[in-house]
Amino acid sequence: MSHDTMTASRKNTNRVLAFVCLAFFGGMIGMAYAAVPLYKMFCQATGYGGTTRRATQQYANRVLDRDIVVRFDANIAGVPWDFQPVDRSMTMKIGETVQAHYQATNKFDRPVTGRATFNVQPELAGPYFNKVECFCFTDTTLKPGETLDMPVVFYVDPDIVNVPELKDVKTITLSYTMFPVEKSKPVASSVPVQGSSKTISNTEANLGG
Repeated sequence: MSHDTMTASRKNTNRVLAFVCLAFFGGMIGMAYAAVPLYKMFCQATGYGGTTRRATQQYANRVLDRDIVVRFDANIAGVPWDFQPVDRSMTMKIGETVQAHYQATNKFDRPVTGRATFNVQPELAGPYFNKVECFCFTDTTLKPGETLDMPVVFYVDPDIVNVPELKDVKTITLSYTMFPVEKSKPVASSVPVQGSSKTISNTEANLGG
């Protein structure tokens, strides 16, 4: 084989290797961007990691004559809001569809957008905690001083009593964490609002998965 032929062959091999590396790199970037929504869908479908399931129906097929306490927890992670449950807990029947409420108030002098994530404790109860209506994973923008009512409609699947590890569970905790969704300048550069706040009601368009 001539020197020119060997050189041309080596160049072709290098081009192929470069193309393969670029394709692999591009695929890895695509997988990274897809990982978050895919993980969210997986958790919502399976209840993995204490993630609640999105109910396919508004009511359970039966209501048991057994009470369970659901506690409500709220946290903020960098969003300048006062975010709290209206009631800290409620007692309900297993299988009963109920509604709870959270409230968020923007304490700063400009509109701020937040988004809530959630989980359930104990984690094994996640697949049996069915949300009919929820504000989670939805971007919500509050004007300065504005307060928003954020309802959650849910039920606990009666099949929870058939799980050996959960058959005696008496309390479930639903926890939300509100994160900022930045649109322009950092939240920390704003100044708290003084005075009263205005309350508005949430609408179906604001509610998420």
